[in-house]
This record gives sequence, C-alpha cells and structure tokens, in this order.
Amino acid sequence: MEIFDRISFMKEIYFITATNTNVGKTKACEIFLDKFANENKKVGYFKPIETGVKDIPSDGAKLLALVKKLNPDFDVSINDVVPFQYNLPAAPFVASNQSFIDPKAIKLKMEYLLSFCDILIVEGAGGLMVPINKNYFMIDLIQELNPTNTFLIVPTHLGSINDTLLSLEALKSRNIKHKWYLNLYKDEESFYTITFPFYKAYFDTLHFLKKGMK
Repeated sequence: MEIFDRISFMKEIYFITATNTNVGKTKACEIFLDKFANENKKVGYFKPIETGVKDIPSDGAKLLALVKKLNPDFDVSINDVVPFQYNLPAAPFVASNQSFIDPKAIKLKMEYLLSFCDILIVEGAGGLMVPINKNYFMIDLIQELNPTNTFLIVPTHLGSINDTLLSLEALKSRNIKHKWYLNLYKDEESFYTITFPFYKAYFDTLHFLKKGMK
C-alpha cells in the first residue's frame, strides 16, 4: 500500500458513472480520454466489470484500442482492462451467477494499470446502486477506489430529473467528490421545453457532455 501511495500521489483517477445503463458512460470515457490526451497527459482506461460479453468485451476493447493510440505506453491486455467479464447482460451480481466479485482484486488491477499512465479513466457498470455483490454496490466500489473525481453522466429525456437528483443525493450522502454532465443524446428539442427549465432554475451551472470540452 505504501508503494501505491507513492505512485498515486502524482497520478489521477476519474470514475465515470451514470444514472442508469445506456446513458453514455463509454462515450463519456472516450471524450475525457481525448481531453486529457490533448493536455499531454498519458491516459489509461479501466472497466472492472463488463456484462453482456459475447466474444470479447466490446466497450473495453473499443476504449483500449483508443488508449493505445493516445498512449502507446499503455501496454496491457483486454483481460487487464476488463478483469471481470460475463455473458449475461445483467447487473454484475446476477451476471456472475452470484459468484463473489472481489473488490480487492479490482483495486490491485487498478494499481497495476496506473503504472502505465498519468490519468486513469475508470468506467462503472450501470448506475450507482447496481449490485456487484449481494451487499456491495457500484457506489461502494467508487468509495473504495477513492478517485480524484467522479463524473456522473445523466440523460435529458422526460423523467430524467428524478434519476439525476437521486443519484446526486446518493453521491452527496457518501461525501464522494463529483461533477455531473448532461448527455444530450436524444429528445434534444423536447429537453429545452420539458426538462431544461428546472435545471436552469435549480442549479447554478450546467455542464454538457461534448467533444472538445475544456
């Protein structure tokens, strides 16, 4: 642990989570990898758990290919990047057939990947309360990994306000440092009529997920 503390002192870890599945976590990872690489940082990528895997973990493989272009020193395998892979497209606890997913193994793998980069982007599975084990959820893993910052990706369609506020409250209740981003990937026209007025009134600042972010 002392060795890891010395290594991590100069490095940063960003955890990408979302209000639910299919909200844009993988796209967000791509955007942040590009952003940090453009700042001349050596980037890395880690997706501890991927479900719905057929032959290879598609999200992990796609982002690993991108990282190797951005940082050729990230000389690791897909099994390093995605150590827990399951065929069933379900929550990890279900997809693993209720077998134990060891958070310590995830943390050790994260420490290994950090040795190849300055900034490691970690992608979660599903939302904050997705079960990894019976009594261990994605938000518990975030706390255990203790990232530099956690980025919550939220959708903009009708009904998303509730999910966004609940997720933000969960992060606040655990004292997890976080920032949130609106992913305007569908219902763009209705968003500005149905959802945007509340966000504009309730929050001081809004951040949109987009390429070329500064």
